Amino acid sequence: MPKLLQDLSFPAIIAGFITCMIGISVSAVLVIEAAQSLGANAAQISSWLWALGIGIGVSGLLLSWKYRYPISTAWSTAGLALIIASAGHYSLAEAIGAFLICGILIACLGFFGIFDRIFQFIPQSLTSAMLAGVLLKFGISVFGSLQQSWSFVLTVLAIYLISKKLSTRYSIVITVLLAIALCPFFIDFTLPHLDWSIAQPVWTTPEFSLQAILGLALPLMVINLASQYLPGLAVIKSYGYPPKVNPILGWTGLTQALLAPFGCFSVNLAAISAAVSLDAQAHPDPAKRYIAGMSCGLFYILMGFFAATLTSLLMAFPGILITVLAGIALFGTIGHNIALAFQDSHDREAALMTFLFSTSNIQFFGIGSAFWGLLLGLMVYLLFRLKPQLA
Repeated sequence: MPKLLQDLSFPAIIAGFITCMIGISVSAVLVIEAAQSLGANAAQISSWLWALGIGIGVSGLLLSWKYRYPISTAWSTAGLALIIASAGHYSLAEAIGAFLICGILIACLGFFGIFDRIFQFIPQSLTSAMLAGVLLKFGISVFGSLQQSWSFVLTVLAIYLISKKLSTRYSIVITVLLAIALCPFFIDFTLPHLDWSIAQPVWTTPEFSLQAILGLALPLMVINLASQYLPGLAVIKSYGYPPKVNPILGWTGLTQALLAPFGCFSVNLAAISAAVSLDAQAHPDPAKRYIAGMSCGLFYILMGFFAATLTSLLMAFPGILITVLAGIALFGTIGHNIALAFQDSHDREAALMTFLFSTSNIQFFGIGSAFWGLLLGLMVYLLFRLKPQLA
């Protein structure tokens, strides 16, 4: 505990808050839509948010504390898209059963070390290219927002650049606080009336059907591995931390399985938002950035207990505020991973293919461009590594 108190820092706590805010604000409304599409009532929807907040928060907090680097967890937005698209084929109880099976399968991949062997085979140049491609759109969206409110965006950018020049460590903290404070002066925005109440978990007895296992559980597992775990592990590795593949998959999968009857459809490694907690802006000392992961976990737990209240608050923030802050917070990570991807001249062709495909944001079979970009990059990498046999 004394060590924990010594390592506490305000920038790390703010980095954890931003990580949580990005994770929630991007797709909180989709959680509600997915639950409703399966026939969930208001109490069950609140239970879904409770289970997600508790599962994500506790796993991220404990894993960050255990391994002493930020391990941010999140739900899967791509998984939500799959649930919404296939909701008409399953009952709520069958979907709950599929969530449970999916969690068990991911836990097995982790605890038995299967996924770790696959991950170690992939060169870092390609994982960095994949991550840079996935994150690039967030950086571009900052400047794309100029058409919506150029005065607000330029003001926030100026605040970031000046604070970065004066104090790298506190630049994101200053930018976030001043952006929120200035928001009402540039955009039509008022805080909503908040009704504080504790969310209550609601048990739904799982039902197991072959149709739901093959049509929902297995595709959900593949999507989560491709869209969450692969880029999430890549960003951890890119910052020099040892990616604890087996325990991360094992414990997050087990957490999902345990909370599935309450509506927890996924507890995954965070991909995009995790970069905020891992960057030097959280703390100049890499050994003390784990505080950002723990604080992110605490904010998710708070979201779970006050699910309806905090979700409505975060969703009340103007979209442009979330877009600009998320993009600025990821500037450092985008530049960091582009540098890593193209530093080795032998792998540049493969890295370029991975980067461009991952940037495309296209999907095949419900699986996003990050997975396919990495697959293409691996094929190009192996092609160029083969020694030509000339007659």
